[in-house]
Order: sequence, then C-alpha cells, then structure tokens
Amino acid sequence: MNLKIKRFNELSTRELYEILKLRAEIFVVEQNCPYNDLDDKDYECIHIFLEEENQILSYIRVLKPGVSYSDSSLGRVLVSKIARGKGLAKKIVQIGINYIFNELNEKAITIGAQNYLKNFYETFGFESISEVYLEDNIPHVDMTLKKRIDK
Repeated sequence: MNLKIKRFNELSTRELYEILKLRAEIFVVEQNCPYNDLDDKDYECIHIFLEEENQILSYIRVLKPGVSYSDSSLGRVLVSKIARGKGLAKKIVQIGINYIFNELNEKAITIGAQNYLKNFYETFGFESISEVYLEDNIPHVDMTLKKRIDK
C-alpha cells in the first residue's frame, strides 16, 4: 500500500478522477445526498490517500486554516467499498492529524463531522464544540482536537 500526499496541482489527472469518482460514489450516491462536492476548496487542500495497484483505498483532504474554519480541518474522509473493515479509516484520519500537527505545525483541528461518526472522532481526542445541525440534510456536529504538548 502506497501513501501519497499531494497538493492539488501535483495530482495526476487519473488520481484526480479517481478521487472525485470515489467521493461521488460515497457521499452522493451511497449516502443518497445530492450536493455539490466540488466546492472550490480542493485547490487549497493537501490530498492524502492510500493506494494499491493504482486503486485508491482511502482518502482525506487537509484544509489549511481559514479555508473552512479558523483552524486547520480534515474533510471528505472515505474508504472505498472494497477496502472497508481493514482499519483504513482510522489510519487515514491519523495520517491527516499527524500531517496537520507535524508538517503544518498547527495547534488545533476543527471538523464538521457527520453526527453518527462522533464516537469515532472522539477516539482520536476530538471534542464536540457545537450542537447537532443539518448540513445537506445530514446531522453534523463541529468538533475540535487540540495538539497535546508533552513536557
């Protein structure tokens, strides 16, 4: 399995196509949620994905501060249907967290999580900072993770 970390302009056309195809399959079709996934934020994101034999198994995008929240953020977390049940969701989220804290040297991450995944994000230390709200007719909650400073 290969880890790839790329800015938008570093993605090949094949990689971009596969990322957008997976996002549409999961967030629009599978979740039965018609919404515009192409939100212009991808230009500003770091795209992180795990790939095997040119097939993307897991993906996350890292958003710099000011793109979605005043803090850095993670979004569009997905695992392809063929790769589910192998712990790749935890792995790709941890890679995203590490990238923000270690490479971008940010101190906090704020996300808009689907409410049914609240417990999943709490396993990383995220804490709810909002009430549940509807986004694209799906219950969401804002959550924040602060970098621990070990002394």
